[in-house]
Amino acid sequence: MAATIIDGKALAAKLKENVSMEAQTLPRKPGLAVVLVGDDPASRVYVTSKRKDCDECGFYSEEYALPASTAQKELLDLVDGLNGREDIDGILVQLPLPKGLDEKEVLLAIDPAKDVDCFHPFNVGKLVIGEPVFQPCTPGGVMEMLKEYGIDPAGKRCVVLGRSNIVGKPMGMLLLHANGTVVTCHSKTPDMAELAASADILVSAVGKTGLVTGDMVKEGAVVIDVAMNRNESGKLCGDVCYGEAAAKASYITPVPGGVGPMTRAMLMKNTLTAAKLHQGL
Repeated sequence: MAATIIDGKALAAKLKENVSMEAQTLPRKPGLAVVLVGDDPASRVYVTSKRKDCDECGFYSEEYALPASTAQKELLDLVDGLNGREDIDGILVQLPLPKGLDEKEVLLAIDPAKDVDCFHPFNVGKLVIGEPVFQPCTPGGVMEMLKEYGIDPAGKRCVVLGRSNIVGKPMGMLLLHANGTVVTCHSKTPDMAELAASADILVSAVGKTGLVTGDMVKEGAVVIDVAMNRNESGKLCGDVCYGEAAAKASYITPVPGGVGPMTRAMLMKNTLTAAKLHQGL
C-alpha cells in the first residue's frame, strides 16, 4: 500500500486562512519586523516569502535589509528600537548572520514576548517545562501536520535524527510532551540506522541528502523529512530517499511541499499569538 502524502502546502494555506480570519477581529493588525543582514541568497528568498505571508494574513510588516558590514552595536540598537515599538509584535532576525556578528547576543537582545522564532532562552525554557508561549516554527509545524492527519505520538517510538537548537532538540521536546517515547540521534550515535528502523514516527533534520534509505524505515512508519538540500543536479530534496521510504511508510512528507510551508505558516501563527498577548486578549 502506497504511503499517504502529507500535504504541507495545503495545510499551511488552511492555517494561514484561519490566522487571517482571527487577525481581522483584533483592535489592530499584528506587526512583524524582519531583519536581514548581508546578501545570502537563501535568506533573501526566505525574507521575501515571509513578507508575502504577512500580506496574505493581513499583517503589518517591516523589513530591514542591512549590509554585511553592519556593526554589532548597530544591529543591537535596531533590535532595541523594535522592542519598544507598540505596533511591532514579532521580531525575526534572519539567521545565519555574517561572520563577525554574535548571534547569541542578538537573539538574547530580542524581547521574549516578541521572539516569534522561539529562540530566546526564556521561551526555550517555557517549552521545556511544557508551558510554551510560542511553538518553535518548524517543530510546531510538524506537530500540526501530525494532528491534521490523525497521527497521535502517544505511546509511539519517535526517533529524531539531528540535535540542532532550531529543530532537533525542540522537536524531541514537543513529541515528548505529546507522550511519545523519544530517541534523539546525532553524529556520535553508533547505531543510528538500527534506531531509525525501530521508529513509529521518524523525523529527519540533519541536512544530508540520501541519509535515510529504505532499510532505515519501519513498515508502516510515519516519515517526516525536515531537511532542505540540493542533490548533485541541483534539485531540491530532503534527507530521505523518498521512493524507497514511501514504499514502506504509512505517511510521508515530500520535499518541497512538506514541512517548509508549515514552518512559514507557524511564524504567522506565533505573530498572531504575540499580537493577542500585547493587546491583552
